[in-house]
Amino acid sequence: MPRIAKGAVPSPNIWNTPQVYEVENRAVDPDGAANAAMRALRSWDGATVLDIGCGTGYHLPGLAAEAARVIGVEPHGDLVALARRRCAGLAGVEVHTAVAQDLPLPDASVDVAIARWAYFFGPGCEPGLRELSRVVRRGGAAFVIDLDATRGPFGRWFSRTVPGYDARGVEAFWDRHGWQRRPLDLRMAFERRADLEAVLRIEFAPTVAEQAIAETPGLELAYPNVLRWRHF
Repeated sequence: MPRIAKGAVPSPNIWNTPQVYEVENRAVDPDGAANAAMRALRSWDGATVLDIGCGTGYHLPGLAAEAARVIGVEPHGDLVALARRRCAGLAGVEVHTAVAQDLPLPDASVDVAIARWAYFFGPGCEPGLRELSRVVRRGGAAFVIDLDATRGPFGRWFSRTVPGYDARGVEAFWDRHGWQRRPLDLRMAFERRADLEAVLRIEFAPTVAEQAIAETPGLELAYPNVLRWRHF
């Protein structure tokens, strides 16, 4: 059994099917809109960057091409091993088995923190936000990218899969904690139809996934997201 850091929030899509999630990572945001939006708010050139919930480390090499130091944090030990293997030849990259609410980092040691589709959903995540306040230096910034469940077919499929998700409550949570937001109109673009269908099947409940597949012609689909950020 893999080592799972205490307090981890399970992520069934990547935890159970990392190979398919790798395909999803390659398909999401081919235009680089998410990174461009974050960098416009706070560049990470020469910075220390923290990737929270880094999974298999898909985004770590790209961050390392510009940042001075990159730290990945992931609660699932098997995924940590894959991330370390992926970054074995990269200087200045380290990956830890840990959770967002208990980061293995000193105070004021990070310039940019990014949580991309990982952990920060809304109420209940206050411990992770407190950790961000502890580890991010003055002048730094934290970013959270997540699905916008209020928009488009993707949001509708998500809401059917997770009927208890309270989009209004999530928005009120972030407002209370002083975070800003902007919509991100991302897309997924696949090379093969089988890959698109496999990704939809790990993201949604079985009946919802089959409906999503039937409603999605071709090799692309809209992926509405929201970018949240806070400067420190």
